[in-house]
Amino acid sequence: MNQPLTLRSEAESLASPMPPLLAQAEHLATTVILGEHGRRRAGTGDTFWQYRPAQAHDTARSIDWRRSARSDTAFVQDREWQIAQSVLMWVDPAASMRFSSNDNLPAKSDVARILGLATAILLVRGGERVGLTGLRLPPKRGEGQLQQMAQILTEDAEVDYGSPDTHGMLPHSHAFFISDFLGDLTSVETALRKAADRGVQGALLQILDPQEEAFPFDGRTVFQSMTGAVEHETLKAGDLRDRYLIRMAERKDRLSELAHMTSWSFQTHHTDTPATAALLWLYQALERR
Repeated sequence: MNQPLTLRSEAESLASPMPPLLAQAEHLATTVILGEHGRRRAGTGDTFWQYRPAQAHDTARSIDWRRSARSDTAFVQDREWQIAQSVLMWVDPAASMRFSSNDNLPAKSDVARILGLATAILLVRGGERVGLTGLRLPPKRGEGQLQQMAQILTEDAEVDYGSPDTHGMLPHSHAFFISDFLGDLTSVETALRKAADRGVQGALLQILDPQEEAFPFDGRTVFQSMTGAVEHETLKAGDLRDRYLIRMAERKDRLSELAHMTSWSFQTHHTDTPATAALLWLYQALERR
């Protein structure tokens, strides 16, 4: 899959109320007021939050006289603060994302792009502004924005591993990064710290092929990066399994730790499992911010 229209079509299917794949996501969309994310603090909005005792600065017209009549205290209705938020995303375009262990599984890049665009579709439907990190596509609303996003997301980068781009992140906005995160984690740490310094909160979604978790290799094996720049041959691949699994577990623990330190969320999704759960998790992670 390498055409913008194909990507958009599959993302629309994932974000549509019709296919069973997105039954849970549609339930989420109907039970949450998309685009009007209550922040659980007083402000301008239409949704009732709480009654509070009237204070000296409150005007007489702001007092809820019906509620106040039931006690000796005057009460005011607080409305929940609501505002359309800006959400920026980075979907790893690097060569490592094009890996698939067999023809029956999608490439990690396909899953990442569909999930990223499906999340954007849900956010735009709710009135949010969405865009891409890197200053190329600032956050906006509308179908035109989704079309441009689909076009850009189909582009590949000829490097083995990607580094999150934090350029263009607005202060106190929201963001999410989708990648296999198999490259140097220093770049991830740097990106998250920069985001945290700007008050940006969000989510890390790691996409892995099941083979990358299981390491089912034995005997003579040649390991080669997707660009061919890195190659390693061994006669006893099975002897590497335990060390590989330990390092993979340590990597995931480090990603989880970095997310926790910067008030982000972290989750891993495997390409042999339905994308619905990952879409729901990603949307809910942004909703909780």
